[in-house]
Amino acid sequence: MHAREMISSHPNVEGGISEPLIACIEACYACAQSCTACADACVAEQQVAELRQCIRLDLDCADICTATGSLASRRAGSDQEVLRTAIELCALACRICAEECEKHAHAHEHCRICALECRNCEQACVTAIRSVH
Repeated sequence: MHAREMISSHPNVEGGISEPLIACIEACYACAQSCTACADACVAEQQVAELRQCIRLDLDCADICTATGSLASRRAGSDQEVLRTAIELCALACRICAEECEKHAHAHEHCRICALECRNCEQACVTAIRSVH
């Protein structure tokens, strides 16, 4: 991703790049893509009714990850309290989505991959929270 280059070129940043925040932004967008793809794959499965909660959590997580990545990418006039809260919510959504996908990982490779991506994003968010003041 090019998050580091974009943020470092922002006039308000002046060289103060938070590596944990950059990792969080990249993880959020990667997780959003995985969750969207997993939800779509779940819809295509024969036992789609059994995957209803997985689909819902995938879509919720994707939306939250996208919003968090966008908030974290904004450097002009950012509200640190809102950003911290969004990152905390993202970590929670990722944990819950991962737990649901893990229930189906034995039968569906897309759920296994999504769960791993959610766990990665959850950890990136937890690490980034400490860097947002």
